[in-house]
Amino acid sequence: MQSKETEAVSQPPPYPGTEPATHYPPPVSQVPYGSTGYVSGPTVPAQPTSAFLYHPATSGLVPLQSQPAAPVVWMPAPPVPPKCPPGLEYLAQIDQLVVEQQMDLTEVLSRFETLNRYEIRNSLGQRIYFAQEENDEYSLQCHGSLRGFVIKLFDSTNQPVMQLSRECRCDICCCPCICCLQELEVQAPLGTVIGYVKQKWHPCLPKFDLQNETRESLLKMKGPCVPCQCYRDVHFEVKTLDETATIGVMTKQWTGMAREAVASASLFGIQFPLDLDVKMKALVLGACILLDFIFFERRQQQRQQRR
Repeated sequence: MQSKETEAVSQPPPYPGTEPATHYPPPVSQVPYGSTGYVSGPTVPAQPTSAFLYHPATSGLVPLQSQPAAPVVWMPAPPVPPKCPPGLEYLAQIDQLVVEQQMDLTEVLSRFETLNRYEIRNSLGQRIYFAQEENDEYSLQCHGSLRGFVIKLFDSTNQPVMQLSRECRCDICCCPCICCLQELEVQAPLGTVIGYVKQKWHPCLPKFDLQNETRESLLKMKGPCVPCQCYRDVHFEVKTLDETATIGVMTKQWTGMAREAVASASLFGIQFPLDLDVKMKALVLGACILLDFIFFERRQQQRQQRR
């Protein structure tokens, strides 16, 4: 019995689904965040009872059932904490996010690449942001997932509150060389840089530093060898700077053979400490979209080309 409990603890924290439930997943870690290299955010009220279902026997999100006829429900605007960039106050009250790429029928029925769009929701299924890529047709069709991009995140008033940008990166090596390493710039509000997501060199594993506006590394993110993670959930851990503790997890959910083979739409779950600074939460969110472009957008394009 004790060995089973020990094995369960070593697994990445499970992710919620979208079915009603009466209890909430346990926190990722009980490490003292303030002593590990970054400052926690202001104290905020606890998140309402989650509408997610906790499945201790499985990992990853429960597959989401699309509801095309259901109206969009936005998260009510919370009070703005002190020193919080405008538009990021929504992140101050949550410790879980669902990031779902929106399916485009043009891309499903053809080989033409389209602009990426994402819906970001809280644990109650309420929309927090809607992300829209801005790009030109040449970059879409000729550069594919390697294209540079600008993605703006909009709130319920249709105002842009955050911007993610990446330059075009070549990909000519089996393992990334210095010229191929990825970097994402995060602005909130637009015109004000709050940090960067910078890829670190490793021959096999995806490793990233989450940096503030002065390029000081505050958190690290590490994942498995993605090509070896077929037909399963893929977990990326958010770690303290010394990598002694895992404070959050980002999961790319395996949505099933049928959807993965047909639809070019990724689904992610994110879990981080409630008291994590909102700027760092925004960087984790940006890292999620960057990971989609680097690893999963390319795999979807390869599947479409084989059709």
